[in-house]
Amino acid sequence: MMEWLQLLLPAWLMGSLLVFLTAPLGCLMLWRRMSFFADTMAHGTLLGVAIAGILQLPFGLGVGCVALLLVAILWMLHDARLPNDALLALCSATLLCSGLLLIQHVPSLRPELLSYLFGDLLSISWADLPLFAVLIVAALAVLYRTWSAQIQVAIDPDIAVSEGVNAAWQRLVFMLLLALFTVLALRAVGSLLMGALLVIPALSARLLAQSPKQMLLWSFVLGQLGVTIGLWSSAALDIATGLSIVLCMALGFAAIFTAQKILPLFKKQTTPSA
Repeated sequence: MMEWLQLLLPAWLMGSLLVFLTAPLGCLMLWRRMSFFADTMAHGTLLGVAIAGILQLPFGLGVGCVALLLVAILWMLHDARLPNDALLALCSATLLCSGLLLIQHVPSLRPELLSYLFGDLLSISWADLPLFAVLIVAALAVLYRTWSAQIQVAIDPDIAVSEGVNAAWQRLVFMLLLALFTVLALRAVGSLLMGALLVIPALSARLLAQSPKQMLLWSFVLGQLGVTIGLWSSAALDIATGLSIVLCMALGFAAIFTAQKILPLFKKQTTPSA
């Protein structure tokens, strides 16, 4: 039992810390209809890993540089004539293919390809936690300072601008925070599942919440449950941690959605007619 705790406890702490960031970012992403952006950033991590492997740099540095480069590219490509979802689809496919192509030509990275794609939270050690914690606290501090403006921009950018909010700056801050999230989440759920880690708890929370504050709280609670159950399930069933966490979150969404659809029908059937 102690061996299991030594293996799982740092991984669980890392996942729990990450949920403090995924809950507000996931909610903002849904409110701003930017779900595709998370997938694009996530796919860029593969290219960052490949470049870091070629140049023999720390993977976090490679992923972070590519994430910042992607933010700059998307910022420059912003054009009223080009739909945002189409631009994101273009960048996402290009980054994913480029990353896979480069990794195939770096022999040292091939054995770890599945962990880059689907994550390996169990590889987190106690020595990794302080830096992760500092980065997450810094990101939360930025979110706390800009939260009101971020919500205003998400609800109606035009009204936010008329009230003195710099919508362009808030958009850049949000994109940079998502870029930081991709660096932190690569080892947790991998490149292909980062978007799910943000979107699924927020979607589930939307079914339960009656206000933005409730949605944020529910997203946090459901994210923590998904990480905890998924992590222990992955250890017990010997499956990839990222897959297990995302599947647990998806099952949670399915259970909430199904219950909300079935319970009203059941109540109608059991209500006696006048």
